[in-house]
Amino acid sequence: MRDTACADFLARAGWAEARRAPLAGDASNRRYERLARGTETAVLMDADPARGEDVGPFIAIARHLTGLGLSAPAILAEDATQGFLLLEDLGDALFARVLADDPGPEDTLYAAATDLLADLHRTAPPAGLAAYDAETMADLACLPLQWYLTGLGRPAPEAEIAAFRATIRTLLESTAPPSVMILRDYHAENLIWLPDRNGTARVGLLDFQDARVGHPAYDLVSLLEDARRDVAPALQARMRARYVARTGSDPDAFARAYALTGAQRNLRILGVFARLCLRDGKPGYLRLMPRVWAHLMTDLDHPALADLRDQALRLLPPPDPDRLARIESRCARRP
Repeated sequence: MRDTACADFLARAGWAEARRAPLAGDASNRRYERLARGTETAVLMDADPARGEDVGPFIAIARHLTGLGLSAPAILAEDATQGFLLLEDLGDALFARVLADDPGPEDTLYAAATDLLADLHRTAPPAGLAAYDAETMADLACLPLQWYLTGLGRPAPEAEIAAFRATIRTLLESTAPPSVMILRDYHAENLIWLPDRNGTARVGLLDFQDARVGHPAYDLVSLLEDARRDVAPALQARMRARYVARTGSDPDAFARAYALTGAQRNLRILGVFARLCLRDGKPGYLRLMPRVWAHLMTDLDHPALADLRDQALRLLPPPDPDRLARIESRCARRP
């Protein structure tokens, strides 16, 4: 049935005879294919509503970003009801792939991505975008206490979860309120290098449908504290300084917010990666957890986060090989 609906969509879009090849997906239930029609290519997104997917946010954010002159993929055809999109093909030059082949242009790529955030943050978020507020962020920061510890056979008592949530929520409420659009998955495997374009349009954007209104530090943390590739501390420091200079931010306040949003993000990722294994049968994300843990420890070194650090180290053991093997042994069986 889904295959028939997809074929009908492609026929209406004029791509019925295209050659089709699968593209790597992400942690969601969305499926991607590259289509080829002569010398033309496009990308099919198959986001089945029956599996909880909704292309509406992707459409809205993509059009907002392209309206700002940024390089989100143009939408060539859509069927929002069925969950099909035909997208501009931005190519395969993911930052991670480009830099794996030649790390020489690393500063150039990261500077362009940092400048894009500074420019984006000077524009108003689109109307109706939900806030990534202190309450939401604090709830998500508790995910490792629920999923990671459950995978180790030692779930945290509700009282300890509540105390941890209260600590991080208080910290988040003491920083600047959500004010800019954050894309939330802004990292080297979601950014495409487009050197033939100009300025920040050289950065192709993917996977932004979960955008919210949040703190300006959030996406910079996502870029520099990457779960999937190492970014040297010196490069991180240069890009943070570049963002602060470009936006006129207060350096001390931004450093505190960067550490806090980084700690929240890395806590959330630890919980999500454990959940992807235990609930969704995707153990591959476990191998990324030691890098995420290292980012978390760096963030928690900020003096303002001392109480949060004490609680985190008391409740959460490091994801060493034995603990990760224990979680993997409980991995859900995929249907």
